[in-house]
Amino acid sequence: MDRIDAMKVFVAAIDEGSLAGAGRRLGRSPAAVSRAIAFLEHHVGAELLHRTTRSIRLSEAGERYASGCRRVLVDLEEADMAVAGERTAPRGTLTLTAPPISGEEILRPIVDAYLDAFPAVSVNLVLLDRHANLVDEGIDVALRVAQLPDSSMVAVRVGGDVRRVIVASPRYLAKHPRIIEPGDLAKHQIVTTTHFGQDAWVFPPAAGSSIARSVHFKPRLVVNSVRAALASAIDGHGVTRLYTYHVAESVQDGSLKILLRNAESAPLPVHLVTPHGRMSVPKVRAFVDFAAPRLRAEFARLSAEADSLK
Repeated sequence: MDRIDAMKVFVAAIDEGSLAGAGRRLGRSPAAVSRAIAFLEHHVGAELLHRTTRSIRLSEAGERYASGCRRVLVDLEEADMAVAGERTAPRGTLTLTAPPISGEEILRPIVDAYLDAFPAVSVNLVLLDRHANLVDEGIDVALRVAQLPDSSMVAVRVGGDVRRVIVASPRYLAKHPRIIEPGDLAKHQIVTTTHFGQDAWVFPPAAGSSIARSVHFKPRLVVNSVRAALASAIDGHGVTRLYTYHVAESVQDGSLKILLRNAESAPLPVHLVTPHGRMSVPKVRAFVDFAAPRLRAEFARLSAEADSLK
């Protein structure tokens, strides 16, 4: 059996969550899928998948092997595309990831337009409240709102001034002590998200100091959903920290107020990030070229909207 082909079956089984799902995706029988996995396990001398009648789970060895398989398959695809030449039409499945709200409200309409423009491409859009490992998780492009660490990733900047703001409802503020400086937050009910800081928020140094201010708290509510944190704050259950485009509509209609404007952190840049070498793949290059100017226009609009918030 061809080892590269068996790797494709193995990765498909992981992505689909079952051997039957891998068979449907690849057009193969369950027996053929099982043989491919068994071939790889015999080759490496270790069990890669723990199997039950309904599901599969990666073994410890399987987790390590899966990362290697994905890298091999990506390198192989890039090599094929390089030989085929830049004029090869975009095709295949493009896997994207983004934070939930920016993915739903900002990126998704652009993805729809991209699909209309490139009918031979399909898209798998994965919305995550965490930074996925692009190589290990088989992702072609990520939308990232963050300062990026130095890495081998290729980053295309599509926005530069997403602000993080502290907000609460007028109803909550009317019943609780005033919030004049970051330290006052320690006296308040905090609604936070798993990716914005679960027990502390960091603010820039006070005037005349070079030390950042870290406010520690015991949150009343921690959620892994921006929408849930936003709704809880609007309903008067506490103070939360979100991006300006999360809260713009609620601030404009008066259901939330922005606090601590003089202590806002520096704006965050927005990038499209892709693993090194993926830009040579036509579907990836076409998406970045298509999406980047549209994202720049949308984040510029959101920035202007945020500047108008009172």
